[in-house]
Amino acid sequence: VQLQASGGGSVQAGESLRLSCVASGSTDTIVAMGWYRQVPGKQRELVASISSGGNTRYPDPAVKGRFTISRDLAKNTVYLQMNSLKSEDTAVYYCAKDSGGTSWLNALDAWGMGTQVTVSS
Repeated sequence: VQLQASGGGSVQAGESLRLSCVASGSTDTIVAMGWYRQVPGKQRELVASISSGGNTRYPDPAVKGRFTISRDLAKNTVYLQMNSLKSEDTAVYYCAKDSGGTSWLNALDAWGMGTQVTVSS
């Protein structure tokens, strides 16, 4: 499976962006997927995940209530709706998928190329 992330850009603080991650290849099995972000000099961190059953988690309290992860199974696409963006959300965002052994992200086996999100205050 290959993942293609898109939707990043440069916005002002308070604006919104929606990131998309399209999966291609062998996509018959529904697996957990997630969005990560990374800033220079820091580790990549998990922002949001969606289980194989469609449940969601937001480990970072800084994005809870502002970011929403969702998926369209018919389009093999996972989205990250980001509202009320802040300058600290500036990062490269990556989507990733689980290998399918568990309901939630556990063993990642594919990453999309990053998409840059820049938020100006």
